[in-house]
Formats: sequence, structure tokens, C-alpha cells
Amino acid sequence: MIITKAPRGTRDVLPEEAWKWVYLENQFREICNQYGYGEIRTPTFEHTELFVRTVGETTDIVEKEMYTFKDKGNRSITLKPEGTAPVARAYIENKLYAQTQPIKLFYVTPGFRYERPQAGRLREFHQFGIEVFGSKDPAVDAEVISLAMLFVKRLGIKDLELYINSIGCPVCRKAYRKKLLEYIKAVKDKLCNTCKIRVDKNPLRILDCKNETCQKTLADVPEIIENLCNECKEHFDSLKKHLSLMGFDFKVNPRIVRGLDYYTKTVFEIMSHEVGSQNTVCGGGRYDGLVEECGGPPTPGIGFAMGIERLLMTIEAQNIELPKHTPFDVFIVTIGKEADDFGVEFLYKLREAGISADKDYLGRSIRSQMKYADKYNARYTVIIGDEEIKNGVLTIRNMKTGEQMEVKTDKAIDYLKNGGI
Repeated sequence: MIITKAPRGTRDVLPEEAWKWVYLENQFREICNQYGYGEIRTPTFEHTELFVRTVGETTDIVEKEMYTFKDKGNRSITLKPEGTAPVARAYIENKLYAQTQPIKLFYVTPGFRYERPQAGRLREFHQFGIEVFGSKDPAVDAEVISLAMLFVKRLGIKDLELYINSIGCPVCRKAYRKKLLEYIKAVKDKLCNTCKIRVDKNPLRILDCKNETCQKTLADVPEIIENLCNECKEHFDSLKKHLSLMGFDFKVNPRIVRGLDYYTKTVFEIMSHEVGSQNTVCGGGRYDGLVEECGGPPTPGIGFAMGIERLLMTIEAQNIELPKHTPFDVFIVTIGKEADDFGVEFLYKLREAGISADKDYLGRSIRSQMKYADKYNARYTVIIGDEEIKNGVLTIRNMKTGEQMEVKTDKAIDYLKNGGI
């Protein structure tokens, strides 16, 4: 068995790339804080029934993609394939519905789906997400969308397109389903095999099929947006008004239905045309029946999920330079055993003072140590040798200017701090 290779569909994030992830996470946390969202962290795995009930038994996720297993107590457990259902469960279990509404939450989480790995879609993936519980106001829908749009704007991403739709509520969707089935049954033979199965199980999902033949076959299919009840139509019109007030360009796409059964009314996607076939950077919508479906009180909700891997692909495709982490503060160069011992002590004092610092651990030559310091973009090197220890001074070199001076040992930390570290 090969144990030196990561499982298929997973990948390592090494230090030269991890800083980008940290930067994105910090930026996301900052904007969520500005919008008044608090962070929530849910378990990596949940009871399988949570996803079967909320995501939908006929969805691809539940039928084909979940990592499900029995634990030692013979309970069915699933690695979370998406973030919303666990947050809804936490909302109920922790009685957040008893607090002042709305409850505004965000998360940064891994997710797991067993599917064919491809660019932007791995079996272990990572998401930013937000959820708002307790308000039916379409202004909240606009706020959720605006947070996603402002976030990607701050990252410098351009040429993204915002698509919105309404898939109605159980009332208007029931009437629409009849019209949809009448149309589909007349063209069923022309549909792909997956859509033929969906006809009886979940016909609304057929509208989102990416198969070209299916798209042509459904060119004249009745659109749900033309069959909304008055309440849903007013909600959608109000959403468009609020987005326009914020200055957002958007397109209404009646084919957006999203892949999960819990969605109602508003659904939206932010698309990039620079990351291949996996071009949905962000997707979300309203789920006014989800909390009740999970066993809680009737509670409206809305949220989105944004794939971090796809976000990074978009950033790379647009050649966006993210701000790199600050240069390393100090590298200690030692000459001899006594100096090396002194370097260990001084290194800790630097770190204790809040200065990022490191030293050589491989017995390199002075020249090699200086090259190593330069490679890691150190601002200063502190050179310690027998003469420095004897005279109670340290030689400090500014690696950018090449300027070098001797500083008394007991003043060195203050000097480095006052020097701009």
C-alpha cells in the first residue's frame, strides 16, 4: 500500500502557498466582522440523517457523493458535504432562535464529496460561507449577495458576473411542477440518462443540466420565474431593487436552481469564465423551510458558500498579486560553539519580545548562513562571534541597505524594535 501519496482528490498546501490561504481567510473574517457576522465552527462529521433530510435524497450529493460510514456505536456518520445544514442544526441545538434575531454567522470549513477530481473540484475542498437566520426581508438577501461581491472586489478580482433567480416557494412550485412535467414528458426521450431519472424524482434539477442536448431540448421550457405566486414575485422584485440601489450589475437566469432541495425563493451564483468548466465561484440562496425541516421552529434563512480553491484559481488566472507576508525580522548568524550557545539564548529573547527570528541549525558556514537569511528575506542579520561575546556587543546588518553597526548586547532588542521591526 502506498502511504507516501495523499489520497486521490486531496492535496497538500505547502508554506509557499499556505500564506495565500491565510490572507484570504483574514480578509473574509474582516469583511464578515464589518457586516456584523460572528464565526461558527461545526463538527467535521454529522449524523447522516441530517444531510438526507435537508440536502435531499434525490440529489447527487446524497445518492452518490457522501462519505458515509458506521462508527463503533453502529451509528451512521457522514463527513459534511456542505456547510449550511450543520449550521442549521447548531442553530437549533444551541437555541439560537431564542436570541435576538436575525442571527448572522460565518464559517471557514472543509467539505467532503466523493466525485471525480478535477480542477477546482476535489474530494476534500474548502469553503467560506455565511448564514442568516430569522428574517424574510429581501434586503437581507441583497446584503448576503453584497458581502460576497464586495469580498471578491477587495481581492482585486474582475469580470465576475452575478446571476440571480427565484425558484419560488412550495405553493407556486407545486403548480409550476405540473407545467414542467407536461413539457418534459413530451421531450423525455431526448434528455440525457441522468435527466430521465430526475423526471420522476426531482424534475426541477433538469433545468440546471449542463448537457448541450438537454439545454437545446429545454430551450422553450416554461420558466418558474414566470409562474411565481404574488408573495414570491414581490420578494424577487424587491431583491432586484435593493441590488440596483447598491449599484450591482446582475442578470436574471431562470435556469439557476442550485443543487440542494432546501432552497426557496432567491438563488444566485457568481461566475467566472476563467476557471474552466468549474466556473461557479460562489453560490447560495434562501432556505426558509430548512430549520423547521431539521426539527426547529419555522425560521427563514439565507446564505452562500464560496469555494476557496476556485477563488484561488480565479486569482491566479487573473494574475492578481496578493500582498505577501511581511519580511522575516531577524536571522542570527553565529560563528563558533560559544556563539551558537549564546545565539540560542538571544533567539528566545527576540521571540519573547515579539520579533520573528530564526537561526541556523545545520552548521552552515558564515557565507551560507547569510545566503539563507537573504533567501528568507530577513530584514536584519545579527552576527555573533567570539569577539562580539567578549566585548558585549552584537553586529547588526540591515540586509536591504547593507549598513552594519555594533550595538551593545543589552540594547540590541530595543535597537531592532526602534529600527522599524
